[in-house]
Amino acid sequence: MRPLSLLFSAALLLAGTPAFAQWMWLDKDGRKVFSDRAPPPEVPAKSILKQPGMPARSASDAAGASDGAAGARSDAPDAAKAAPGKSGLDKAVEERKRQAEAADNEKKKAEEARIASQKADNCARARQNMATLQSGIRLAQVNENGERVILDDSARNAELGRAQATIDSDCR
Repeated sequence: MRPLSLLFSAALLLAGTPAFAQWMWLDKDGRKVFSDRAPPPEVPAKSILKQPGMPARSASDAAGASDGAAGARSDAPDAAKAAPGKSGLDKAVEERKRQAEAADNEKKKAEEARIASQKADNCARARQNMATLQSGIRLAQVNENGERVILDDSARNAELGRAQATIDSDCR
């Protein structure tokens, strides 16, 4: 009965082996990390030393293999096809950036057009006001109490100054 229990114990030990760390990689500081889960996406493939179904390799082997693979890829005629997902993603990001910039430019142009329209309107009103003030006819305004007040020469000159300032700023 003893050999059977040894065989059973050995089988249990071998069955428990896959529960140990199946992944091994180098983190950003160069330390080895062991885990039963895959490394985070920011870990480059050259830093993965062991994964399930692949024999372990040393850190120097990983660096050499990645350099050799990179050299082989650069010599290959299909170098442009090496990372099609990344270039497609870059194109999509660039397209979104270009669209956002175009939308921003369009908003700026619309705002500039609105401001130019307001200035043209202010200019036309100021010129009309200036012509009315210079005509010499009697003008009246309503004061803060709601009473009608006839403009005297000093009030007319003050209004002329305001109209001239508006013309100077908006009629260019």
